[in-house]
Amino acid sequence: MKSTGTAEYGNKNIKLGLWSEYKEGDASNYRKAMVRGKIQMKRIENATSRQVTFSKRRNGLLKKAYELSVLCESEVAAIIFSQKGRVYEFSSSGMQKTIDRYFEYKKEVLANKPETEEGMQHDIANMVKEIERIEVSQRKLLGKDLDSCSVDELLNIDGQLKRSLRSIRARKAELFKEKTEQLKAKEKLLLEENDRLSLKEKLFLEENERLSLKPWQTLAQQKGATHNSQSSQSSKIDTELSIGPTEIRFF
Repeated sequence: MKSTGTAEYGNKNIKLGLWSEYKEGDASNYRKAMVRGKIQMKRIENATSRQVTFSKRRNGLLKKAYELSVLCESEVAAIIFSQKGRVYEFSSSGMQKTIDRYFEYKKEVLANKPETEEGMQHDIANMVKEIERIEVSQRKLLGKDLDSCSVDELLNIDGQLKRSLRSIRARKAELFKEKTEQLKAKEKLLLEENDRLSLKEKLFLEENERLSLKPWQTLAQQKGATHNSQSSQSSKIDTELSIGPTEIRFF
């Protein structure tokens, strides 16, 4: 089975070439191999399957190159050589123009490369020196390698240590103050909670005492309260003072 033709991408016609003849069994094996899954990156031994894979992936690559140039407005060029030496290419703005632009870019990179490497080497050397200086200063602050220090250097180290000690003490006092304030706030919350629980306990005990009284005790308390009320009323009546003749009532 043979097939020729071109693939049209926008206003670009890309020659696809000939399809090789293949047997039905080989095509079936190829379709099975193309099922989505993990593909081993190694040479395809079957010539027919290799040719079919090349044709499909070549067309996909050229299509992706065209889509990239259109969607991203970029200059794209792709050149493919088949196993038999046939050339397949795509360029969004002319192959020769893109190739010339590429070589000009490479010349600029090669021209600037020595300066870039020299600058990097200079920066690396400065960083190494700075690291060594910091390490020496750290050892001296720890009290090591002081034999080679002059009086001025020792005074400088002493001043640095005093300043560091003041900063450490100030930070420690600040942390203690914050911790004390947090503990005071926590103490206040605990006292409020304690008062609330004490009030709740008092109400609970009163309610429990009221519920624990026997019925006759409750009735006696009620009768006593009624008797006391009547006594107080009769005492009020008896103590009243009346002036005039005594009224005689007949029942």
